[in-house]
Amino acid sequence: MRLSRYFLPTLKEAPSDAQIISHQLMLRAGMIKQEAAGIYAWLPLGLRVLNRIEQIVREEQERAGAVEVLMPTLQLADLWRESGRYDAYGPEMLRITDRHERELLYGPTNEEMITDIFRSFVKSYKALPLNLFHIQWKFRDERRPRFGVMRGREFLMKDAYSFDIDEAAARRAYNRMFVAYLNTFARMGLKAVPMRADTGPIGGDLSHEFIVLAETGESQVFCDRQLVEMPAPGADVDWNDLQSIVDQRTSLYAATEEMHDAAQFDSQTAEADRLTARGIEVGHIFYFGTKYSAPMKAKVAGPDGQDTEVHMGSYGVGVSRLLGAIIEASHDDAGIIWPDSVAPFDVVVINLRANDPAVCEACEAAVEALEAAGKSVLYDDTDERPGGKFATADLIGIPWQLVIGPKGVAEGVVELKRRASGEKSTLPLDQAMERIG
Repeated sequence: MRLSRYFLPTLKEAPSDAQIISHQLMLRAGMIKQEAAGIYAWLPLGLRVLNRIEQIVREEQERAGAVEVLMPTLQLADLWRESGRYDAYGPEMLRITDRHERELLYGPTNEEMITDIFRSFVKSYKALPLNLFHIQWKFRDERRPRFGVMRGREFLMKDAYSFDIDEAAARRAYNRMFVAYLNTFARMGLKAVPMRADTGPIGGDLSHEFIVLAETGESQVFCDRQLVEMPAPGADVDWNDLQSIVDQRTSLYAATEEMHDAAQFDSQTAEADRLTARGIEVGHIFYFGTKYSAPMKAKVAGPDGQDTEVHMGSYGVGVSRLLGAIIEASHDDAGIIWPDSVAPFDVVVINLRANDPAVCEACEAAVEALEAAGKSVLYDDTDERPGGKFATADLIGIPWQLVIGPKGVAEGVVELKRRASGEKSTLPLDQAMERIG
């Protein structure tokens, strides 16, 4: 992609109302534009990152056995009346009446709709276990939307819903999502710590938040340092026996400020391992039994032929929120530092003299070679001054910068910079390609 033909409206300064670093950098890097309070248009660079995050989430859900569907953004109010949540949910719900006086709502979550889908088609325990997920836009009318995509009103979310014959099977489903979340966030370069959480308006008696540690996090968290240092379980786990993995992590102390017990923290955690930090919630999982299946009559015929209410769980990941969380955890004074797995491009090729035919030819050859090797490339072919090009490349955070100028062309070398470390090397193009991988 040639930068001269791309849409990248960068800013030298962030608007004064952008309070946290992720909001500031997303605006400065031309990733989003605010359309209304808590509502953003996603510009090309931001959308590329959003799509990469979404794909990682999708792959890990499917690896854990979940099946993708897509539910509409608008839902019938009557479904929510069945569960008893329509009046209880509160003013965060955007209620709508269409031209036929039907009462609708813009979905803040999908427990009711997925339960209705399930009860319409699944009649026997033989179809269980079942986990259905989708990635869809949600709306919650926050009283004070702020911090950019971290606390917006409209947001992209992955939510999955498990259906099982009894509590034991439902807890196995819960464990699969627990492990899937650990793997998901690790692939994005994040250290996510599971912490016991309040179930809130979703309901139920078992819930964990997944918290990314970041100096600029929104809330204070307390945990055993061992949790941060544990590697992700990985894709080769035995998906039918995950209890030991869950037990290992849940046996160590971890709590948000709201759930923190100072005395328990001190007694359960060695002094050297007591970690107090700031954190950002990026995922939340719940087991709530028959909270929805009972009032909505979602039943299956059991092995004995008797109808039984299914046990359910729900599992959310803030897909758009993750962009903000990654930036909060990975940036410096110059801009964003994207992990390779979610970066909008793998490499930016910087032409230091766009009016020099030899330099342009070398840049074109480099772009062609990189793309042939399967790399996504942003080619800065603009007539901007070198200092501005370097500043833009650092701001948008692409993992590798390949710099080509007249001197390098004459000597048969390029300059390669790794954005995360700042390390620079001068070497022939083929060696630079090997380094990029």
